[in-house]
Amino acid sequence: MMQFKENFLGRRQLMLAALLSAGLGKAFAQSGGVSRIIVPFAPGGAREMPARAIQQELSQETGQNWIIESKPGAGGAIGTAFVSKAAPDGKTLLMAASSHFVTAAMGARPFYEPVKEFAPVANIGNQSYILMVNASVPVKTAGEFIQYAKSKPGVLNYNSAGVGSSTHLAMAYFAKTADIDMVHVPYKGTAEAVTDVSGGRGNAVIVPTAGVGVYLQDTRLRVIGITSKKRSALLPNIPTLAESGLAGFHFESWFGLLAPAATPVAIQEKINAAVNKIIGNKDVKERLLALGMDSPQWNLDAFNKVFLADRELMTKIVKETGITRES
Repeated sequence: MMQFKENFLGRRQLMLAALLSAGLGKAFAQSGGVSRIIVPFAPGGAREMPARAIQQELSQETGQNWIIESKPGAGGAIGTAFVSKAAPDGKTLLMAASSHFVTAAMGARPFYEPVKEFAPVANIGNQSYILMVNASVPVKTAGEFIQYAKSKPGVLNYNSAGVGSSTHLAMAYFAKTADIDMVHVPYKGTAEAVTDVSGGRGNAVIVPTAGVGVYLQDTRLRVIGITSKKRSALLPNIPTLAESGLAGFHFESWFGLLAPAATPVAIQEKINAAVNKIIGNKDVKERLLALGMDSPQWNLDAFNKVFLADRELMTKIVKETGITRES
């Protein structure tokens, strides 16, 4: 009886393995339970917006019910680590950005390895960042702000969405390049950081172009520059920081989906094809443009090259700015 049981279990396991292998593509296309895009920051932030922009179409295209779930904490490390340990079945993805590499670059042990434990599967959109000051700050341009900050070393402060966030990194990089000394005040999210600058409890903040429209309507804030290489088609009247005296300066970010590294390439390709089809749709393109994003359609190889290049760039910026977990 024991021998029969062992033989039966062995055959059963082999059959299951064969079925899983043969039915990989079919299983992906079938609806089956809930699939999740994990946002490793608080709800309502810039990281969530591109995921929302494609959520409905992704469910339709893949035949799976995709939900967006926030798992904030530890500068994004909690949600990111959760995805790194998730089943590699294409049903749990991370909504990531270029700042994905920053925690490790700061020398921290984030409970995950940002390259080895993830597969970049689909980019949704690329964006730049807007530099804003409280309207009481007596400047109209980024050049004037740089000179004003230089006259008050260590006096002015800037808010961010948290230590190691893209908003922190972008502002620290700007300050380093401009050779100005400002005090960093970290918050739990972009909305809180901007609210306190708007209310006069902060002097400056850099925010993603995603969702920036609401801030442009606030008369207590003044927009003085954009971090892109060239002026934005959506915001053509905002000069680049390079135009304002920081020759060659730019800071941009991709927003895309990462899967656990062991996810089969067949599943990665299906997600990549689905997202590329979605962001190629005119309505979705306009939706992303309204968020301040363009939407290049990268295949797996192209996204992986950008992913690895950004690791080098973000590590370089962290090193040059001296950002630490206590910054």
